[in-house]
Amino acid sequence: MGISDIADGLSRGIEGIGASVSEALFEPVIRLGVTGLSRAGKTVFITSLVANLLDRGRMPGLTRGGDITAAFLQPQPDDTVARFAYEDHLAALTGPTPHWPEGTRTVSELRLSFRVQPSGLLGGLRGPRTIHLDIVDYPGEWLLDLGLMDKSYAQWSEGVLGRMSARPGGADYLALLAETDASAKLDEPTAKRLAEVFTTHLNAAREAGYSDCSPGRFLLPGDLAGSPVLTFAPLPKGEAPRGSLAREMERRYDAYKAQVVKPFFRDHFARIDRQIVLVDVLGAIHAGPAALEDLRQSMAGILQAFRPGTAGFLASLLGARRVEKILFAATKADHLHHMQHARLTAITGALLREAKDRADFAGAETLALSIAALRATTEEMVSHDGGELPAVRGRLMDGRNAALYPGDLPSDPAQLLAPARGGAQHWLDADFDIMAFAPAPITLRPGEGPPHIRLDKAAEFLIGDKL
Repeated sequence: MGISDIADGLSRGIEGIGASVSEALFEPVIRLGVTGLSRAGKTVFITSLVANLLDRGRMPGLTRGGDITAAFLQPQPDDTVARFAYEDHLAALTGPTPHWPEGTRTVSELRLSFRVQPSGLLGGLRGPRTIHLDIVDYPGEWLLDLGLMDKSYAQWSEGVLGRMSARPGGADYLALLAETDASAKLDEPTAKRLAEVFTTHLNAAREAGYSDCSPGRFLLPGDLAGSPVLTFAPLPKGEAPRGSLAREMERRYDAYKAQVVKPFFRDHFARIDRQIVLVDVLGAIHAGPAALEDLRQSMAGILQAFRPGTAGFLASLLGARRVEKILFAATKADHLHHMQHARLTAITGALLREAKDRADFAGAETLALSIAALRATTEEMVSHDGGELPAVRGRLMDGRNAALYPGDLPSDPAQLLAPARGGAQHWLDADFDIMAFAPAPITLRPGEGPPHIRLDKAAEFLIGDKL
């Protein structure tokens, strides 16, 4: 390393500290990470949150919202990160023919700035101040890779192969594996074929409702498609002589962690200081006990990568980041009548209990909620066998209007989590159904954002103290 490299490193360090001091003292920045597995609703959440923070007519639960005198969008600070396509997504949700926007395919960011009038005795003397909210979005598939950071190739392979036979496409990969001599000299077509069949299995498992389908870039490769770093697959433990298929598979797995996972963690995930974890709990329940248990294990592994706690004032000035607040949110609450929302929240809290306890112990503030970032249904009571059931009504994806009673969630979360942990194949006492509702046509009045369920409570928990 030359003197110029050392000087450049010192310069960058001083600039970083200077920026941190400026943020802490003059224009504070809240960096909010929006986390969740595929189809948890990240894109819709960010779009509706921003719209409702710009026009706060539907945000009574944001108790500090009255201190906001203006809110406006600005260019995000990271010039090399794509801007979150807020306007396009909002148009998709609120246009003449509303539809769900496309899911996240790459890392994106959006900066929402607030002009806030401080309250209290000195508020009038200080004048308004600016607070920035940087929202970071990234594909849920990539989130799965955080669980690989502390796993060796042998550990990862053992876990994947152990659960593969019970999942769609697993038998095909295991059959191909039985015909393969992993200790033989590397043959690139063989490696490519193993990776292709393994990827097909991952996609089939995801479609069946399973959460842990890592490595995540196999599902959404982007510009890495076809590269050696995505051309590996799990192998059983055995001999791995130099130059063999097994040795090369392990090398590529390690390269994937070093060149794909760790830079993502360092550049994006590790800089978060507020976090919302979106979880499609209803979808997992509908898919069955195995899918619910897989979701529990996946989220526990992912959340180990968090750095919960409070960094402290001096540490924050020097650039240290800690996740101070974590909100665990069960999405699609509008698929249930409000009478069942408390049960959905309790199930979510129990599902993520391990991660929540770890965060609480480290000093982070946590909360569980059931939310709908965009309300797509209305509530009604439907007649059934001489009685009435609490249902929701909405527009299906094919345009038909339908009412849904998804089933009665248990008041005790253990009635779901216990059979899921025990390996049950089906729910014994009840079936839980869900429908794919399309966004409902809406007309937004001046000063109002899109309709939602408890988005204001989520915003109050995540950023209210900074306003």
